[in-house]
Amino acid sequence: MAGGKLTPRQKMINLMYLVFIAMLALNMSKEVLSAFGILNNKIIESNGLTDNRNQASFEQLAQKAQDQPGQYGDKKAKVDKIRSVSKEYSDYIEAIKTEISKGFERDKEGNLPYEQMDKGDIVDNKFFNGDKLSKEGQEFLDKIKNFPAQIKQIGGSAIAESEMKKIENRFATKDVYSEKAGATLPWIKYNYQGFPLIATLTKLSQLQADIKTTESDVMAGMFQSDLIAAASLTAYEPIVVLDKTAYFQGEAVTGRVILGKFDPSLQAKSVTLNGQNLKAEAGQAKFSFGAGNVGDHEMKGSFNFEENGKLVPLPIKGNYVVVPRPNSANISADKMNVVYRGLPNPMTISFAGISDDKVVASAPGLSRAGKPGQYNLNPGQGTEVTVSVTGKLPDGKPVSDKKVFRIKNIPGPVGAIAGEMGTAKGAKSRLEVSQVSAQLPDFLYDLKFQVTQFTFKVPGQAAVVVNGDRVNAQCKAALTKAGRGDVVTITDIKTKIIGVSANIITGKTAPVVYEIQ
Repeated sequence: MAGGKLTPRQKMINLMYLVFIAMLALNMSKEVLSAFGILNNKIIESNGLTDNRNQASFEQLAQKAQDQPGQYGDKKAKVDKIRSVSKEYSDYIEAIKTEISKGFERDKEGNLPYEQMDKGDIVDNKFFNGDKLSKEGQEFLDKIKNFPAQIKQIGGSAIAESEMKKIENRFATKDVYSEKAGATLPWIKYNYQGFPLIATLTKLSQLQADIKTTESDVMAGMFQSDLIAAASLTAYEPIVVLDKTAYFQGEAVTGRVILGKFDPSLQAKSVTLNGQNLKAEAGQAKFSFGAGNVGDHEMKGSFNFEENGKLVPLPIKGNYVVVPRPNSANISADKMNVVYRGLPNPMTISFAGISDDKVVASAPGLSRAGKPGQYNLNPGQGTEVTVSVTGKLPDGKPVSDKKVFRIKNIPGPVGAIAGEMGTAKGAKSRLEVSQVSAQLPDFLYDLKFQVTQFTFKVPGQAAVVVNGDRVNAQCKAALTKAGRGDVVTITDIKTKIIGVSANIITGKTAPVVYEIQ
């Protein structure tokens, strides 16, 4: 287009046109750019929380190493080195983020102008020299590859093989096949070349998140079995374990008092609770007394042991709540605030304090799902359905309740070409072999749709009605007359839901467009 027997002026015009087309191809909507910016902020916020958790875990480990250096000293030294390597790597990435974004002014809330960060030339010039990596690009790639090796060298056998495999996969830099390029690309080109600047910033923030997650995983894995309480009896904590957390007025409060580190070989000298002497058994003492009036009640006493010839009392502290007998049921939809027509909406129905065999629920389309308290509600006509529940209290008295749910139809799906919803781009040859489908994003149920018919329209050509989910010969004939930049529309998409026997009515399927490249 810029070659042949053309005047220099015409060559320049053609070249500018090619650049313009390339810019259009790389253009990204403001909404998407803003979404990347918001995601980047969320990742940065999450990284801060992870840093705080990692610091708290490390301080706990440092205290253990100070108290018991023989058991924890070596592992703390390894964690010190891993944290140092992680910080060095994370700071390196932070420096890159600062460098590539320094030309953009932040607003008063500290946010970058996401919608202006739609070009990738800053990162491309930093990481690439034409088709080859620059010195800085090679350094960036080498640090990613070397990080898992450094962790493995420092941690050694203290890091489980399965955990090390996860870390290596997290920072893998294998070549990636690109459908857009139709070829296998080096990892760094596939992930960083030609992307909007805000997208690259987000990827770098995610890379920092992977570093912090690795640090957290290593600490958790290395010390999961080692961070235990000291062996002295003073380190044990008596715990009140009730058979249930709330009791009807007049019921007996039943449960056990056990030690935080239960040891059947322990035998208490004596146990007292709320002024009663309890029978001491192997590491525990059972109790039973009247619940009392409605409200909060404290439980006080002590486990008394002999240690080194002295009586060591371990205080017992607990509480329980006495509640009135129930007069309302717990009715909730497990997945939604409304129920959808034509679907078996799962529900949990119960009365607090009443066993499932003494609870009866009824509503049009309601049936038991097999497990106690579990039901399916398949509503029919109308806009509301009422679920009524009755139960029988332990003293034989009945209680009842009801709740109204709104009934809605399933929303309409969105048309898709080769899995891309709404809009897609590509060659005519790709469209000729791609499947037209319909999807229902962000819906509570995983429904599968099958396209049975659609209308295929090429600009300047008659619309073609197709039965099935792929273009036919008429569509292909119309496509031969389409040129680059033409937009093919697929509308009037008719679908049916796969795997559901009922005749479910959904909203109208949104169309999908395909721009010829």
